[in-house]
Amino acid sequence: MLTALAIRDVVLIERLDLAFGPGLTVLTGETGTGKSILLDSLGLALGARADQGLVRRGAAQASVTACFAVAGNAPLAALLDEQGMAAEDDLVIRRVVAADGKSRAFLNDEPVGVGLLRRVAALLVEVQGQHDQMGLADASTHAGLLDAYGVAAALRVRAGETWRAWQSAREALREAESAAAAAARDEDWLRHAVDELAALAPRADEEETLAEERRALQQAERRGEAIAAASSELAPRDRRSGGPAAALRAASRALLRLVPPNGTTGGEADGSVGPVLAALDRAENALAEAETLLTRLAAEADADPRRLEQAEERLFALRAAARKHGVTVPELAGLLDQLSSRLALIESGAEAIAAAAAAEAAARGAYEAAAGALTAARQDAAARFGRAIAKELPPLRLDKARFVVSVAPLAEEGWGPNGADAVRFLVATNPGQEPGPLARIASGGELSRLMLALKVVLSAGSAVPTLVFDEVDAGLGGATAAAVGERLARVAERVQVLVVTHSPQVAARGAAHLRVAKASGRGKAETRVDVLASTDRREEIARMLSGETVTEAARAAADALLEAGA
Repeated sequence: MLTALAIRDVVLIERLDLAFGPGLTVLTGETGTGKSILLDSLGLALGARADQGLVRRGAAQASVTACFAVAGNAPLAALLDEQGMAAEDDLVIRRVVAADGKSRAFLNDEPVGVGLLRRVAALLVEVQGQHDQMGLADASTHAGLLDAYGVAAALRVRAGETWRAWQSAREALREAESAAAAAARDEDWLRHAVDELAALAPRADEEETLAEERRALQQAERRGEAIAAASSELAPRDRRSGGPAAALRAASRALLRLVPPNGTTGGEADGSVGPVLAALDRAENALAEAETLLTRLAAEADADPRRLEQAEERLFALRAAARKHGVTVPELAGLLDQLSSRLALIESGAEAIAAAAAAEAAARGAYEAAAGALTAARQDAAARFGRAIAKELPPLRLDKARFVVSVAPLAEEGWGPNGADAVRFLVATNPGQEPGPLARIASGGELSRLMLALKVVLSAGSAVPTLVFDEVDAGLGGATAAAVGERLARVAERVQVLVVTHSPQVAARGAAHLRVAKASGRGKAETRVDVLASTDRREEIARMLSGETVTEAARAAADALLEAGA
């Protein structure tokens, strides 16, 4: 509910702070004192259009701050959570309008757009006036209001669940039909692609494995070539050259001619040829060892050139297929599965479509049954609701009015999670008149009283915690005004009600009474609001009864009204 309203520099209000409690709060005052400014200020906080004319002359900006106690307001908490804002027990709305007409809005000091502000306000306050009854005159709200009045929540939940299940089944059927049609259009290409990829039989990790094998085989090939080259140098194919081993042996034989025969002494080479021969002998042994080692390495590096060629051909084939289909090599296996599934749809598409169609038909049947049960419940609630409203109309001087709740079937394209009905509140205010939309048939005063009757009946299920009525009693007096006051008090037993009134019968019903007055001083007029205690309240109601001059008879009548409203 609304707990406080702070207004700064709005038209005739320089500074005003008001506190509000539960129940019925009445605002009274003579015409022109500024009651409309209070409602305009509240409307500004609730997202009404900002106007530079609201800024008090000489002020840089106007601001209105409205505080609400919102603990337990689940729809509001859901909306704030949707916006990433924390839901607290209190909500502070602030709207600032600069002298140039530009405005800013804040929720708990967080800047927000006016669109969000209006969505939040719709969950907090509903304004009913002679020219502002959109809360109930808006036909889009009627189904929800009727459901809240007398339809089991489980029926609405079931309709929503079966609707969503039906829509999901419809989408599945559309997807099955679309997939089968696309597959049929591409059948020749699909068969060729599947056959080609199936013959290739790609594996997800094959590219990396082949690339690694290719690198290993290439390295082995280079190693084998190096060993073969070394071996050919040691053992050349041209046997006539003899190679290094033959050269060493020939060198040794040539030097041996310088060594004296056994048993003889002397000779020119006795001291120098021996070490050379020994070195040549060592070289020959080392060469033989090298040849042995090279032979062993050649055996170990027995590379298969055919395997390298096969690995490269496989790798190139995989990469070519990947380029052709616009995927990576690891994705080829998944592509084959995908294309195979699409091809299978051609063969089994009829069965898949038939299964999806059966599921869609079953889901539709479940929704139609749930919507039918909801329709029946609404028709029953509509009859009870109409009778309840009819009882409220005569005391409000609407005894000739006829209120009708229409529950009409919607065309299939209008079906939705809220059922298959068009719920409309209709009224005929004169005998013989066809019932029509509320805002079009009723006059301003009739509409205000009709809205009050609706609120009396609907307030038990109202989702909005604060109602504001602006001169709902305009043009009424006597018993009719008393009936309006009595009904406002009944509504205020369930929700907070603020009413701007000129009727003493209505004012006497208030749990709190605020008097709006205009004061002049320092060369300017200013609106003020006084909270009236019992004595002041008696005087205000007496003024409303008698006019400018308050008589003792008026005071006595005020006492009677206050006692009746207590």
